[in-house]
Amino acid sequence: MNTHRAADQGAAIPRVLSIAGTDPTGGAGQQADLKSITAAGGFGLSVITALVAQNTHGVQAVLPVDQDFLKKQFASVFSDVTVDAVKIGMLSDSRTVETVKNTLTDHRPPVIVFDPVMVASSGDRLLDEDAEEAVRDFIGCTDVITPNLPELAVLTGQPEATTLEEAIDQAKPLAKDKDVIVIVKGGHLDGSQADNAVVEPDGTTSRVASQRVDTTNTHGTGCSLSSALATRLARGDSAQDALNWSTRWLHEAISHADELHVGDGQGSGPIDHSHRARRLEAAASSRVWPHLTGELPLGEGYAKAPTPTLKPAGPHTERLWELTGQVWDDIMNLPFIRGLRAGTLPEEDFDFYLSQDAMYLNRYSRALATLSTLAPDADGQIGWAQSAAGCIAVEAELHRDWLAKKGEGDATRSPAAPSPVTMAYTNFLVASTAVETYACGVAAVLPCFWLYAEIGQDLIADNHPEHLFKPWLDTYGDQDFLKEAEAAIQRVEQALEAAGEQERDRATEAYLNACIYEREFFDQADRRW
Repeated sequence: MNTHRAADQGAAIPRVLSIAGTDPTGGAGQQADLKSITAAGGFGLSVITALVAQNTHGVQAVLPVDQDFLKKQFASVFSDVTVDAVKIGMLSDSRTVETVKNTLTDHRPPVIVFDPVMVASSGDRLLDEDAEEAVRDFIGCTDVITPNLPELAVLTGQPEATTLEEAIDQAKPLAKDKDVIVIVKGGHLDGSQADNAVVEPDGTTSRVASQRVDTTNTHGTGCSLSSALATRLARGDSAQDALNWSTRWLHEAISHADELHVGDGQGSGPIDHSHRARRLEAAASSRVWPHLTGELPLGEGYAKAPTPTLKPAGPHTERLWELTGQVWDDIMNLPFIRGLRAGTLPEEDFDFYLSQDAMYLNRYSRALATLSTLAPDADGQIGWAQSAAGCIAVEAELHRDWLAKKGEGDATRSPAAPSPVTMAYTNFLVASTAVETYACGVAAVLPCFWLYAEIGQDLIADNHPEHLFKPWLDTYGDQDFLKEAEAAIQRVEQALEAAGEQERDRATEAYLNACIYEREFFDQADRRW
């Protein structure tokens, strides 16, 4: 095993050097590398090996950089900057391979990831055939290689693999012979999955699941994955953790590629390297929620609420449901909910959600118990008290059963403390029921009954005996839970009918606050990585 592999403690903001060709349309090569390095948390440096005329349709021309100028680029970087990782892409010819090899021998960084660019996704050959042997020899000087399946076939002298298992079998002798980690990529395969795998020199393998995205806009995926991987390794991640992060990030970038509209639509467009960053930026925004300044989410520009399975109990709850349209649309389009529906959600994400939900229910039950003491009639007192007990006695049982199978002592799967989202949501509920009016309190707790039930009713339409999360989805169809939700809707209607107009306005705000917290609660597992 190479002694230069990343240390346990990586650089907080690693300086990652991309050695590659260019792409004037921004989807691959240096342009993709620098975007990916930034997205993965690093600072990108650049040495250009070739000027490439290419676009979403393919490669039109390649002009290798003069070797003297290539060496001067390296001298500029290494004389001034400490490099924590290198990602190598297009080398174009044997002279360039030799120059890069000699330079990295003299200035050996802790991590070298080599994407042996020989064949583009479009089928274009990007490396001179006489340089293939030089590339094979150079692989032994690196730590990780990330060939696509056609390139893996070239490197091993075998036919292109048709399954991930076949590709892993091809990679094992290569990894052992060259003492290098091979990342096997399933993007060129057919089927619903586009999984990747880590193949260690000792033959150990680990697989990272990824659902295939139905799009033709995948230009630059190889460049992007290897650059993100190099950055995560330089930050101290293991190969498996680095591949897991990079695969998830890349899946999101591919999922939103069609929204970029780069190219004429007839070729293979680029992926959206920045989507995750923009999503997390929006989640971190401290802007005041519009409904708190009087802009209710109704009318043009806002999604319309679907027809609910559980009907409103009167005009006041009907109004609340109408206001739920936009947040409903937001929730149903969350990666977490889409994955939960399809059964493709990573189990660690569900485990995180479930452990947070267990802590949420503990605090939610206290809010319901407080409402029981405030209810103006016996039905309300009994109803809220029974719901409080149900949180602990019934739903928590499923949490314990599921989490027990996963190992409650594992901090990665089952955190021992609430997340910031869970803490904010539960503090809001407890405060709303403890210091606000009864009408505000019941409006605040309603989304966890009503919105939660409606989401569940929508999801169980895709439930089936082999569904990974069938036990959880089954709870959405529980008639006792649905009856509790219906009773809660009725009690909220009664409370709002008895309240004055100003109090109803505050109750509406509390309801919408809780709806947004529900959205954030579902989304938090996906944004934590």
